[in-house]
Amino acid sequence: MWWLLLWLLPAGTVRGEDAALSASGCKDLKEMDFIKTLGSKCYCYNQNSQIYWTYMWSTLQVNITSPVLLSIAYITEQHNCQYPETILSVIKCIIYNFRTPKETNKLTITISPYKETVCFTLKPIKKTIVYTISVNRNIVDFKLFLVFVAGVVLYFYAKTLSQSAVFYYSSGTVLGVVMTSVFVLLLAKRYIPKYSTFWALMVGCWFASVYGIYQLMEELKWLWYRNGMYILGYVLVVGFLSFAICYKHGPLKNARSKMLLLWTLRLLSLLLIYVGMAVPQLAYTVMLLLVCSPGLPYIWKTLSYFRRTVKQWFERKWPTVKCLTEDEYREQAEVETARGLEDLRQACRQPNFPTWLAVSRLQDPKK
Repeated sequence: MWWLLLWLLPAGTVRGEDAALSASGCKDLKEMDFIKTLGSKCYCYNQNSQIYWTYMWSTLQVNITSPVLLSIAYITEQHNCQYPETILSVIKCIIYNFRTPKETNKLTITISPYKETVCFTLKPIKKTIVYTISVNRNIVDFKLFLVFVAGVVLYFYAKTLSQSAVFYYSSGTVLGVVMTSVFVLLLAKRYIPKYSTFWALMVGCWFASVYGIYQLMEELKWLWYRNGMYILGYVLVVGFLSFAICYKHGPLKNARSKMLLLWTLRLLSLLLIYVGMAVPQLAYTVMLLLVCSPGLPYIWKTLSYFRRTVKQWFERKWPTVKCLTEDEYREQAEVETARGLEDLRQACRQPNFPTWLAVSRLQDPKK
């Protein structure tokens, strides 16, 4: 768990560079802004200091429309790549350095309002053309919500999935299609003598696969329109080969391999939960509750026992009244009557008992 925080949490507190970054000649963007401007300009959206739990899945959308082509450069990413604080930031920087800004006349930027300051520069081809910028809040971003739900479901079903043969074959097939280099490296693991060499190659293959997926997602519509048959053929051929290889090796039988897959799925689910929430503090809380969820029943039992004990100390104890049945009433009446008469006889036999006084007070002394 600690190294997951190294991925997500910065080394220190929130830096003051963000404020300096947004104040260096950049215009601050706010919700419901509608700007008409021209020329090359810099804009920043500063993260919200006040947290609202109702905005846990909200995002801000900056819509940029221009009659001519313009390019965008992210100043924040350039700055963060000079001073990366987490492993996740390093991965973003690697993708950013290989990515070339593309020119377009319509662009939508999705910003998480609680994570970090976002600054960017717009550069139109013609400086005399007016373009518009509008900022709107999406109260519930269903993409974030679905990613969050997928993370929670994956965490609770990780143990079941790690022992499922169907999940093994399907995930192996998808991994072979999407990340072919990682799949091939896993197959060639037994031929790599050193673990350090294997993990170095694994990190490189992951970075290459993530970068390839990122580039393909941006050009997926164009690629499918131009080369749809080739993409379909690749998916079918590579998917069939991946399934055949997984079927040949069979599902996982080693307990250690199943445990490794279990924790891999759980770490992936925690990463999905972090990505699927706009408020990092709430994401950390949910992640902590999920990690501690196996011990929650014991904690609840302890708290319940403590509550009952304290309640017994401070609660006033009232006598319990039990109603008698007719037989119990008759039996107790006979016993108590006999006991009362016996006590009366013993009292009358005492030497100092005032016999004449007691007889004088009776209505019928002869009885």
